[in-house]
Amino acid sequence: MTWEAPMRTALQLAANGPATGVNPRVGCVLLDAEGNVLAEGWHRGVGTPHAEVDALGKLPEGAARGATAVVTLEPCNHWGHTGPCSVALIEAGVSRVVYATDDPGHHSGGGAERLREAGVEVVDGVLRDEVERFLGDWLTAARLGRPYIVVKWASSLDGRAAAADGTSRWITGAAARQRVHEQREASDAIVVGTGTVLADDPSLTARGDAGELLATQPTPVVIGTRAIPNDAAVFRHPNPVIFEGTHDLHAVMADLHQRGFRRAYVEGGPTLASAFVAAGLVDEYAVYLAPTLLGGPRLALGDIGVETIGDQRRLRIVDVERLGGDLLIRAVPVPAGAPRAADTDPADVAGADIFPETEEV
Repeated sequence: MTWEAPMRTALQLAANGPATGVNPRVGCVLLDAEGNVLAEGWHRGVGTPHAEVDALGKLPEGAARGATAVVTLEPCNHWGHTGPCSVALIEAGVSRVVYATDDPGHHSGGGAERLREAGVEVVDGVLRDEVERFLGDWLTAARLGRPYIVVKWASSLDGRAAAADGTSRWITGAAARQRVHEQREASDAIVVGTGTVLADDPSLTARGDAGELLATQPTPVVIGTRAIPNDAAVFRHPNPVIFEGTHDLHAVMADLHQRGFRRAYVEGGPTLASAFVAAGLVDEYAVYLAPTLLGGPRLALGDIGVETIGDQRRLRIVDVERLGGDLLIRAVPVPAGAPRAADTDPADVAGADIFPETEEV
């Protein structure tokens, strides 16, 4: 039997789960010996049954004996908020497990080995590339111990983030600014520096066309050592602000990962954006370009450690979206030494469906 069709069904089920937070979106389909669907399940977030257990729970006791479980991610092998899915599948009498990609977690991985030791047939790698693209942001967080990081800025066509006197509202139009709010809503955290808070007093909320708060709000994170006034707008955010009193970006991102954040959206000013680029802490760029020219010294990026053309940080454009008169360009870093690509390839983006812009643009 070919497993691609049920795996695509499992992937569709996985998309029902929450796109933020520490847990991956996982789907599972249970099939009988003839390939008929017995039950389906997906993971609904921290503390809820994992996809495999969700599917098993829809069957009477013993009904999964001899079944095949098709699941997007290797069944977990640890006790967390819930028990290990590998054990649940073994105890249910499942005879075969088909999955797409390995769980890279130090504690949660190893489920396939446990299944094999119990005599369960294991098939891996089905639609691996497709599923890894879907799980891209979560896989980045699991593999690197930090959130998937998007750095955003908005600028004129000549690369300026503000006019010579520092004014920047508004470089982009309403459609681009609304796209930013949608992307904020899709992020766990919005990251700015103390300079942005002191200069612009942003609320860092995700809002709709009429200014209403959207259903999901990212957590504001402020990096830096300068004091923030007690009446700053960020203190009125629906989520408590996190202050990271350091300039060590690696330490900040490790802390956010420990807090369970999967996606971090960096939308501070040029100083913070440049620091993330220089530190090699960018998984995706979201660049909003407005059809205007500003000139002057207010560049969208400052020093990123490029001294000569051979040190340039090459990017691959994965998507260009027209928003009214503006453009949103999404790009990902090209690994050092990789051949220059002639064409864009949306499949190169880890995660997709993401990310926003700042209050001051």
